Parts: sequence; C-alpha cells; structure tokens
Amino acid sequence: METSSLGYKQKRILNIKASEKERNLRVDVFLSNKDIGLSRSQIKKIIDEGYVLSGKHSLKAKHRVRDGEEIEVIIPPVKKLDLDGENIPLDIVYEDDSVIVINKPAGIVVHPAAGNYSGTLVHALLFHCKDLSGIGGVERPGIVHRLDKDTSGLLMVAKNDFSHKEITEQLQSKTISRKYIAIVCGIIKEGHGTIDREIGRHVKDRKKMSTITCKGREAVTHFRVIKRFSEASLVELSLETGRTHQIRVHLSSMGYPVLGDKVYCGKRALKSGFLINRQALHAASLGFNHPTTGKYIEFNAPLPRDMQEAINKLKAASLKDNSPS
Repeated sequence: METSSLGYKQKRILNIKASEKERNLRVDVFLSNKDIGLSRSQIKKIIDEGYVLSGKHSLKAKHRVRDGEEIEVIIPPVKKLDLDGENIPLDIVYEDDSVIVINKPAGIVVHPAAGNYSGTLVHALLFHCKDLSGIGGVERPGIVHRLDKDTSGLLMVAKNDFSHKEITEQLQSKTISRKYIAIVCGIIKEGHGTIDREIGRHVKDRKKMSTITCKGREAVTHFRVIKRFSEASLVELSLETGRTHQIRVHLSSMGYPVLGDKVYCGKRALKSGFLINRQALHAASLGFNHPTTGKYIEFNAPLPRDMQEAINKLKAASLKDNSPS
C-alpha cells in the first residue's frame, strides 16, 4: 500500500461502530457524518487508497454499512515533502495563525505540475510559512482552491489541518463568496443571469474543458454586466461551484469568451486587436467564515494595471465609435 498524500503528521487509526439508524448508509456518507477531522474529498481519497476497512477487507465507497458493523479508518502519515521554499515576493492581503490570503499576480502557477517545478505560489508559501509542510496534501500544501496561471486575484491558503478541513467544507457547501471581474468579447444584452451547464473534459481535446462532454459535473456561474463597450463587456461573476476553467468555459459557451484567453477565445479578436496579453479575469472578492472564530470576513483586490488599461482603451474606443462623424 503506497503512502497517502493526505496532510496528517502522524498515523491515526479510528474504529467506528455503525448504529441501527445508520444501517444501509454508503460508507462514504457514513464517515462524512462523523466528526473525524476529514473533509468529504479526503474521505473519498482514503477509501480509494484502501484505508477504510471492515475486518481485513478494504471497502469501496458504495459499501452499505450493517447494523453493528465496525469500520476501521486508517489516516496515514504525510509523505516527505520534496519541495524547497523560494524567496518569491507575496502580496499578502491578510494573515493569521489559521489562514493566509494572497493577491496572486497573473503569470504565476499555484502549485507544481508538469513544466512548472519551480517558481510556483507553493514554493513562495513554503518560504514564507515555515510550517505548511504537507497540510492538505504533499504537492499542494495548504491549497484549498486555485486560480489559473493567467488569472489574477485573491486566493486563500490554510495554515493547519483544522483550517484546511473547515475551509474545504465551506467550499463544498457553497458558503464561500467568490466574485470575479472579466472583460469579455461581445456585448451581453442581458443585465444579469445564470449559466447552469455541466463541465467536463472536451471530447476531442483532453487539455481543454467543455460544456459538451461525456462526463460532465454540475457547474453554476452567475453574471452581472457592469459596463458595455462598443465591442466588449465588463462583467462581474460569482461561483456556486469551482470546476476547472469554469468561468472561461461558461462564458465561451455563451459566445462571450474572456478577452485574451488563448485557449477558449480561439481566433476571435476585437477590431482593435487584443488589448491584454493574458485572459482578462481577476478574482476581485473573497469572503468566508474564519475557520477558528467562525466570523465572516471578506477581502477585495483592485483590478491590476493591465486590466484597468484595457478598460480605459475600450472606453476610449467606444467614445470614438459613438462620436458624430
């Protein structure tokens, strides 16, 4: 059995007995109802890795518990973290012993992956926070959600296992407020609306996500038009779910791709050409219940210079287009 990537410092073994009222519950649901310090995604992970047993037999998530059945849960220790911190500047919006909120610039990758084994936000965090090692997973210590490389804005990081669990559960229960600002190609006629389209891997291009897919997952994005220009729109978006590339895919599926998006905008361009060298998407607002105090806190990050300059150019172009000849 391979060592798990769950972020727990010491091995823990729990024995939980099912009651008559819990009979016939799926074991993943059964464990999710217990206060064992694991989020639903972590429970799924240890089940998949064979760390949930009945007798000597590992269980599948769909296993139905029996009255009086004793479920053994093994929470393995964290693997060794083979990442070194790097002295990369961080724009820290908020920090305490439980969480840190970062205003991420465009161009930086959040966690190591193929082609990005250094210079990531995780490397910067490991240098800044000396005790992050392994929290929530070896390759993504402390990361509870992420932003695409070329998306700027607010991102929160858990600084201990308890905070990681609490924030992850808030994400899963959809109680975290996340608002984004985007510049999109085209003029959206509706003042506001909701995009409710499942998202999954593109049927032909596995590197892309799509609303046309064989195995889609629920994805809901709300939008509100802030400003219309002659050939573009400034939009505020809020998320109910957090699928990969969700905003970019949803807007593209509506026919209003994010300006500068090299993946989902295709060959479409404004008459004046692209006014920004990355996708014009910014995580502007982030609100959540503090994992320790329970108090709701919210943070805002102003638009970065490149997006503000693009907006100014769009305004100027609109004025020119509307001026009498």
